[in-house]
Amino acid sequence: MDNYETLVDATNDLYKKGYTANLSLDEDSVNDKERGIEMLPDEFEIDEFYRFEGPSNPSDMSIVYAISSAKYDLKGVLVNAYGVYADNANAALIAKLHHGQVSDHLHGEDRPKA
Repeated sequence: MDNYETLVDATNDLYKKGYTANLSLDEDSVNDKERGIEMLPDEFEIDEFYRFEGPSNPSDMSIVYAISSAKYDLKGVLVNAYGVYADNANAALIAKLHHGQVSDHLHGEDRPKA
């Protein structure tokens, strides 16, 4: 994985790598609203992710996901709050975004509790 100084750097580089869809998070799906696609947790993969802390407040965190879906022939970027301000998503989606593939890359206190 690459290291990026800012969230903007990460999203710009992922766009250059072909992650062009602007994805959003709903309660039970990751969506490409432009194409009318709603992906359930088993319909996409997290290829890369990058976490950023706010410069003035460490609790102001965001995470950038590079997401792909073979089913929908889609590659896109999802930017979401991490921690206190995270969106309300169902357990399966939370597990996909914050456990599984992602937790393998986190260390120490960053690793989500089971």
